Amino acid sequence: MLNMIEQLKHIRIVPVVVLHDPVNAKPLAKALCNGGLPCAEITFRTEAAVESIQIISREFPEMLVGAGTVLTPAQADQAMKAGAKFIVSPGLNPVMVKHCIKKKYPVIPGINNPTGIETALSMGLTLLKFFPAEASGGLEMIKALSAPYPQIQFMPTGGINLENLHTYLAFDRVTACGGSWMVKDELVKAGNFKEIQQLTAEAVRTVRT
Repeated sequence: MLNMIEQLKHIRIVPVVVLHDPVNAKPLAKALCNGGLPCAEITFRTEAAVESIQIISREFPEMLVGAGTVLTPAQADQAMKAGAKFIVSPGLNPVMVKHCIKKKYPVIPGINNPTGIETALSMGLTLLKFFPAEASGGLEMIKALSAPYPQIQFMPTGGINLENLHTYLAFDRVTACGGSWMVKDELVKAGNFKEIQQLTAEAVRTVRT
Protein backbone atom coordinates (compact mmCIF):
# COMPACT_ATOMS: atom_id res chain seq x y z
CA MET A 1 0.00 0.00 0.00
CA LEU A 2 2.76 2.45 0.92
CA ASN A 3 4.58 1.82 -2.36
CA MET A 4 1.39 2.43 -4.32
CA ILE A 5 0.75 5.69 -2.43
CA GLU A 6 4.27 6.89 -3.21
CA GLN A 7 3.70 6.19 -6.90
CA LEU A 8 0.44 8.14 -6.81
CA LYS A 9 2.20 11.07 -5.12
CA HIS A 10 4.68 11.09 -8.00
CA ILE A 11 2.13 10.65 -10.81
CA ARG A 12 -0.49 13.05 -9.31
CA ILE A 13 -3.18 12.19 -11.90
CA VAL A 14 -5.19 8.97 -12.23
CA PRO A 15 -7.03 8.69 -15.57
CA VAL A 16 -10.43 7.09 -14.92
CA VAL A 17 -11.19 4.94 -17.93
CA VAL A 18 -14.34 3.21 -19.15
CA LEU A 19 -13.54 0.60 -21.81
CA HIS A 20 -16.36 -1.06 -23.71
CA ASP A 21 -14.06 -3.14 -25.92
CA PRO A 22 -10.77 -4.74 -24.81
CA VAL A 23 -9.33 -4.06 -28.26
CA ASN A 24 -8.91 -0.44 -27.16
CA ALA A 25 -6.93 -1.32 -24.04
CA LYS A 26 -3.49 -1.53 -25.61
CA PRO A 27 -3.64 1.64 -27.78
CA LEU A 28 -5.14 3.55 -24.86
CA ALA A 29 -2.34 2.47 -22.52
CA LYS A 30 0.22 3.40 -25.17
CA ALA A 31 -1.32 6.87 -25.55
CA LEU A 32 -1.22 7.45 -21.80
CA CYS A 33 2.41 6.31 -21.54
CA ASN A 34 3.49 8.37 -24.55
CA GLY A 35 1.74 11.34 -22.97
CA GLY A 36 3.85 10.89 -19.86
CA LEU A 37 1.21 9.35 -17.60
CA PRO A 38 1.81 5.62 -16.99
CA CYS A 39 -1.32 5.12 -14.91
CA ALA A 40 -4.96 4.14 -15.43
CA GLU A 41 -7.96 3.23 -13.33
CA ILE A 42 -10.05 0.81 -15.40
CA THR A 43 -13.62 0.91 -14.12
CA PHE A 44 -15.78 -2.16 -13.59
CA ARG A 45 -18.69 -0.44 -15.33
CA THR A 46 -18.42 -2.74 -18.36
CA GLU A 47 -17.77 -6.40 -19.03
CA ALA A 48 -14.52 -5.44 -20.78
CA ALA A 49 -12.82 -4.43 -17.52
CA VAL A 50 -11.14 -7.70 -16.57
CA GLU A 51 -9.71 -8.43 -20.02
CA SER A 52 -8.62 -4.81 -20.44
CA ILE A 53 -6.70 -4.94 -17.14
CA GLN A 54 -5.08 -8.20 -18.24
CA ILE A 55 -3.94 -6.69 -21.53
CA ILE A 56 -2.57 -3.49 -20.03
CA SER A 57 -0.76 -5.20 -17.15
CA ARG A 58 0.80 -7.67 -19.59
CA GLU A 59 1.76 -5.26 -22.37
CA PHE A 60 2.72 -2.32 -20.15
CA PRO A 61 4.11 -3.76 -16.90
CA GLU A 62 5.54 -0.35 -15.99
CA MET A 63 2.05 1.13 -15.68
CA LEU A 64 0.27 1.61 -12.37
CA VAL A 65 -3.02 -0.04 -13.31
CA GLY A 66 -5.94 0.01 -10.91
CA ALA A 67 -9.52 -1.19 -10.96
CA GLY A 68 -12.28 1.32 -10.30
CA THR A 69 -15.97 1.14 -9.41
CA VAL A 70 -15.27 -2.11 -7.57
CA LEU A 71 -18.37 -2.95 -5.54
CA THR A 72 -17.96 -6.55 -4.38
CA PRO A 73 -15.28 -8.88 -3.02
CA ALA A 74 -15.64 -11.01 -6.15
CA GLN A 75 -14.87 -8.04 -8.39
CA ALA A 76 -11.85 -7.17 -6.25
CA ASP A 77 -10.54 -10.72 -6.64
CA GLN A 78 -11.12 -10.63 -10.41
CA ALA A 79 -9.31 -7.33 -10.73
CA MET A 80 -6.24 -8.36 -8.74
CA LYS A 81 -6.04 -11.72 -10.51
CA ALA A 82 -6.12 -9.85 -13.84
CA GLY A 83 -3.12 -7.75 -12.80
CA ALA A 84 -4.56 -4.66 -11.08
CA LYS A 85 -2.25 -3.07 -8.54
CA PHE A 86 -4.91 -1.27 -6.52
CA ILE A 87 -8.68 -1.17 -5.98
CA VAL A 88 -10.90 1.93 -5.98
CA SER A 89 -14.55 2.07 -4.97
CA PRO A 90 -17.07 4.93 -5.22
CA GLY A 91 -18.21 4.40 -1.63
CA LEU A 92 -17.09 2.61 1.50
CA ASN A 93 -18.67 -0.84 1.59
CA PRO A 94 -17.26 -2.44 4.76
CA VAL A 95 -17.66 -5.97 3.38
CA MET A 96 -15.67 -5.21 0.22
CA VAL A 97 -13.05 -3.06 1.97
CA LYS A 98 -12.43 -5.57 4.76
CA HIS A 99 -12.05 -8.28 2.13
CA CYS A 100 -9.37 -6.22 0.38
CA ILE A 101 -7.56 -5.56 3.64
CA LYS A 102 -7.65 -9.26 4.53
CA LYS A 103 -6.28 -10.16 1.11
CA LYS A 104 -3.69 -7.35 1.31
CA TYR A 105 -5.09 -5.59 -1.77
CA PRO A 106 -4.28 -1.84 -1.79
CA VAL A 107 -7.74 -0.25 -1.60
CA ILE A 108 -8.94 3.36 -1.85
CA PRO A 109 -12.62 3.58 -0.87
CA GLY A 110 -14.75 6.61 -1.59
CA ILE A 111 -16.08 8.99 1.06
CA ASN A 112 -17.49 12.52 1.20
CA ASN A 113 -18.30 13.00 4.90
CA PRO A 114 -16.85 12.58 8.40
CA THR A 115 -18.65 9.28 9.04
CA GLY A 116 -16.96 7.71 6.01
CA ILE A 117 -13.57 8.99 7.15
CA GLU A 118 -13.99 7.59 10.66
CA THR A 119 -15.12 4.23 9.27
CA ALA A 120 -12.00 4.15 7.08
CA LEU A 121 -9.76 5.12 10.01
CA SER A 122 -11.22 2.28 12.07
CA MET A 123 -9.96 -0.05 9.32
CA GLY A 124 -6.50 1.51 9.25
CA LEU A 125 -6.93 3.38 5.95
CA THR A 126 -5.60 6.90 5.49
CA LEU A 127 -5.77 7.46 1.69
CA LEU A 128 -9.37 7.95 0.59
CA LYS A 129 -11.14 8.83 -2.61
CA PHE A 130 -13.22 12.00 -2.21
CA PHE A 131 -16.21 11.41 -4.48
CA PRO A 132 -18.03 13.03 -6.17
CA ALA A 133 -15.56 15.82 -5.55
CA GLU A 134 -17.10 18.93 -7.11
CA ALA A 135 -20.67 17.94 -6.26
CA SER A 136 -19.64 17.34 -2.64
CA GLY A 137 -18.16 20.77 -2.07
CA GLY A 138 -14.86 20.51 -3.91
CA LEU A 139 -11.61 21.70 -2.44
CA GLU A 140 -13.30 23.75 0.28
CA MET A 141 -14.98 20.61 1.62
CA ILE A 142 -11.68 18.73 1.53
CA LYS A 143 -10.05 21.53 3.52
CA ALA A 144 -12.89 21.47 6.04
CA LEU A 145 -12.58 17.70 6.47
CA SER A 146 -8.80 17.94 6.74
CA ALA A 147 -8.92 20.01 9.92
CA PRO A 148 -10.23 17.30 12.29
CA TYR A 149 -8.54 14.46 10.41
CA PRO A 150 -4.90 15.50 9.85
CA GLN A 151 -3.84 11.92 9.09
CA ILE A 152 -6.06 11.62 6.01
CA GLN A 153 -4.90 12.10 2.41
CA PHE A 154 -7.42 12.52 -0.39
CA MET A 155 -7.77 11.48 -4.01
CA PRO A 156 -10.60 13.72 -5.28
CA THR A 157 -12.49 12.40 -8.29
CA GLY A 158 -15.59 13.70 -10.03
CA GLY A 159 -15.70 17.02 -11.82
CA ILE A 160 -11.92 17.37 -11.96
CA ASN A 161 -10.64 18.89 -15.19
CA LEU A 162 -7.68 20.82 -16.57
CA GLU A 163 -9.10 24.11 -15.29
CA ASN A 164 -9.36 23.13 -11.62
CA LEU A 165 -6.68 20.42 -11.44
CA HIS A 166 -3.90 22.70 -10.22
CA THR A 167 -6.00 24.15 -7.39
CA TYR A 168 -6.64 20.67 -5.98
CA LEU A 169 -3.05 19.52 -6.36
CA ALA A 170 -1.72 22.66 -4.68
CA PHE A 171 -3.29 21.51 -1.40
CA ASP A 172 -0.84 19.32 0.47
CA ARG A 173 -3.50 16.85 1.63
CA VAL A 174 -4.33 15.86 -1.94
CA THR A 175 -2.17 12.92 -3.03
CA ALA A 176 -3.54 12.70 -6.58
CA CYS A 177 -6.65 13.55 -8.59
CA GLY A 178 -8.79 11.18 -10.58
CA GLY A 179 -10.16 12.45 -13.86
CA SER A 180 -11.57 11.37 -17.20
CA TRP A 181 -11.27 14.49 -19.34
CA MET A 182 -8.22 13.14 -21.17
CA VAL A 183 -9.82 9.72 -21.75
CA LYS A 184 -13.37 10.73 -22.64
CA ASP A 185 -15.65 7.91 -23.73
CA GLU A 186 -16.23 9.38 -27.16
CA LEU A 187 -12.49 9.67 -27.82
CA VAL A 188 -11.88 6.04 -26.86
CA LYS A 189 -14.83 4.74 -28.88
CA ALA A 190 -13.67 6.75 -31.91
CA GLY A 191 -10.12 5.41 -31.57
CA ASN A 192 -8.81 8.96 -31.30
CA PHE A 193 -5.74 7.98 -29.30
CA LYS A 194 -3.67 10.80 -30.76
CA GLU A 195 -5.90 13.36 -29.05
CA ILE A 196 -5.87 11.31 -25.84
CA GLN A 197 -2.07 11.45 -25.91
CA GLN A 198 -2.14 15.22 -26.49
CA LEU A 199 -4.62 15.81 -23.65
CA THR A 200 -2.57 13.59 -21.38
CA ALA A 201 0.62 15.46 -22.17
CA GLU A 202 -1.17 18.76 -21.47
CA ALA A 203 -2.31 17.44 -18.08
CA VAL A 204 1.21 16.30 -17.22
CA ARG A 205 2.57 19.75 -18.12
CA THR A 206 0.00 21.33 -15.80
CA VAL A 207 1.18 19.11 -12.94
CA ARG A 208 4.83 19.94 -13.54
CA THR A 209 4.17 23.67 -13.50
